Amino acid sequence: MEHHEAAEHHRKAAEHHEHAAAHHREAAEHHEQGNHEKAAHHAHIANGHALHAEHHAEEATKHHTDTHGGPVERPIAATAEE
Repeated sequence: MEHHEAAEHHRKAAEHHEHAAAHHREAAEHHEQGNHEKAAHHAHIANGHALHAEHHAEEATKHHTDTHGGPVERPIAATAEE
């Protein structure tokens, strides 16, 4: 695997999150205007972008695991609580 593969997956995840957020904002505007069909359309597009973002985040994690060893021993949230 290429060294910067994980970084590219992180960038793609962020890009898809940004697109999802834009479509959610668009859906909200259409909903407020009473155009529920367009609101649903943008909500579905947002969901698709969210799924793509999740995929890229998982691929980045896989790359980190393959490159740096096994799974993380303790979740990040656990260290934040200490």
